[in-house]
Amino acid sequence: MNAPLSFEEQRQRMVEEQLIPRRSFRPLLLEAMRTVPRECFVPEEHQHLTYADGPLPIGEDQTISQPYIVALMTDLLELEASDKVLEIGTGSGYQAAVLAYLAAEVHSVERHASLAKAAQQALSACGVDNVHVHVDDGSKGWPQAAPYDGMIVTAAAPRVSDTLLGQLADGAFLVVPVGGYTGQSLQRWQRHGNEFIHDTIAPVAFVPLRGEEGWAADEWKR
Repeated sequence: MNAPLSFEEQRQRMVEEQLIPRRSFRPLLLEAMRTVPRECFVPEEHQHLTYADGPLPIGEDQTISQPYIVALMTDLLELEASDKVLEIGTGSGYQAAVLAYLAAEVHSVERHASLAKAAQQALSACGVDNVHVHVDDGSKGWPQAAPYDGMIVTAAAPRVSDTLLGQLADGAFLVVPVGGYTGQSLQRWQRHGNEFIHDTIAPVAFVPLRGEEGWAADEWKR
């Protein structure tokens, strides 16, 4: 009987089997996905599925996204090493850790205090010290540190708000799933002065973005 693969071996296999065949990712993004220990951000009861090709529950009706989706959304930002990034929806902290590998500074906003605390602990345990986790309504962004060289929303928004677009630096990208329970599309928006252009990347499935500029509790119909 073969010995079970270590997390390190599973991580390398995840990159080779789940990422590389699907998209021509930038080498540094693949390096981040090979390096960041996803197991640090997965609840103990789901550890055996850490590198499975799908999302996993993390509590508070939230999930840690599928590895491919984490990689795709990060790659679409086209980050540089000096960039400052905003993440809306900290969740487990895994996406923030991947962003932090590529950028100089990450601000991440989470509405659930329990998830924010757990994510900060996991990030610290992994030695990630360039992520600032804030407990607040992420649907309004985090204007205190704007403008951002990249912005990522890890929950489905009903629309792309002017509030978020206004916190983008010129030339920067916002990557966000847009839609409701019956279907969502991953969109990428880019700022050009006072104009914004966007394209649709792929169909996706995310939990709803809650908050003042997100979905109200009675709007997300199952």
